[in-house]
Amino acid sequence: MRITLLGAAGEVTGSAYHVATKHTQVLIDFGMFQGRSADERRNRVPRELNPRQLAAVVLTHAHLDHSGRLPLLVRRGYRGPIYATPATIEVAELLLEDAARIQAFDTERTNRKRRRAGRAPVQPLFTDADVQQVLGLFEPLPYDRAVTVAPGVMARMIEAGHILGSASIELIVTEQGRDYGIVFSGDIGPQGAPILKDPGLIKDADVVFLESTYGDRDHRSLDATIAELTDLVRRAADHWGKVLVPAFAVGRSQQIIYHLGEMFRASEVAPFPIYLDSPMAIKATNLYKHHPELYDEKASAMREQGKLWRDLDMLHTCETSAESRALNDLDGPCLIIAGSGMCTGGRILHHLKHNLWRRETVVLLVGYQGAGTLGRLLADGAKRVRIFGDEIAVRAEVHGLGGFSAHAGQSELLQWLAAMARNRPRVVLVHGEDRGRQPLARLIKARFGIDAELPELNDVIEV
Repeated sequence: MRITLLGAAGEVTGSAYHVATKHTQVLIDFGMFQGRSADERRNRVPRELNPRQLAAVVLTHAHLDHSGRLPLLVRRGYRGPIYATPATIEVAELLLEDAARIQAFDTERTNRKRRRAGRAPVQPLFTDADVQQVLGLFEPLPYDRAVTVAPGVMARMIEAGHILGSASIELIVTEQGRDYGIVFSGDIGPQGAPILKDPGLIKDADVVFLESTYGDRDHRSLDATIAELTDLVRRAADHWGKVLVPAFAVGRSQQIIYHLGEMFRASEVAPFPIYLDSPMAIKATNLYKHHPELYDEKASAMREQGKLWRDLDMLHTCETSAESRALNDLDGPCLIIAGSGMCTGGRILHHLKHNLWRRETVVLLVGYQGAGTLGRLLADGAKRVRIFGDEIAVRAEVHGLGGFSAHAGQSELLQWLAAMARNRPRVVLVHGEDRGRQPLARLIKARFGIDAELPELNDVIEV
């Protein structure tokens, strides 16, 4: 068996694993490279991958760094099933359709400039027609049910606790009369995060592909992070400022809304307007409401009592661009949640352009900021940034709230691995920069006596 890493090797985007046995081929994820323009140019189907020879695709979750190259796969002729949990299928529809809309808009704007310069037009990475073909191939695969997805290959989805519908994948591959357990962690969520259940554990494996996004550190505790959020929100309100939250539409937006509801309910901060400025986040919030079977015990109890979404009388949704632009003329205090989470596009860019230079503004970075993104520049303390070609002074307070990350921290990754480590599987660290996976590899060696492997792009793991 040969498993080729087609992304997320020494980096956190582009997740894709090509599993080739003697009898079949399966693809685990096919994500988009994100961040620097040089990274984005790698968004293609590798020459060595023939989509028509794939028996199946199995998707861990809907985030674009795991699903975003699927439209390229169908454009190159893939017509087999794409297995995912039911909730992942619904979330993927939102994210992929939105990505196609953004590309169409950006391509049209680029081509207007190219026409004026006498240059040939460019094409978007994929179109809505490509996305619709992807959506037609999805096959629901419920949690905790082993299903044959290709000759000699069974797949089981295990709760990953990352976003709605997210899963770790356990492949049982039968080769030469023996069953091999190959585990792909996907993105592991933190313990004790609100709304969703904690990540499930897997007891045995021969090979584990383990994410290492935060392999170098633990997050602050959730309680300490909520206390900091409360303090920052209160201070911004006292100074009549705006709080800007770049947040992914699925997962982080709902968590921030959840905590603000708790804050207002406990009278820790006087209620003030909250604007969810993202049509996709609005739809994603409705998906969370429609999947109570995925809630943890506390969220389930709050839903039964009618408290889960009731306490947000101050929440306003902005569906249209005109409603979003109107927020520029509002005085604070208010809080605006808008995508994208790494500030690589979306409506948050307009809010940052209009408010970063104001000293009363507070920017809360609530998730991982990839190398080369505007979010990383702000997190690293940049004093000036460029947005839509304009230079903007950064006078706002910028705070990273790592305790809201949807990724497990170092200790939680080790805890998740421990259930399998006693049988000494091969451990392959993926979905992490070297600053994350090298410290994690050292700890895995010290704690479990396992030499973790740190592959690079296109490396092959032979089993």
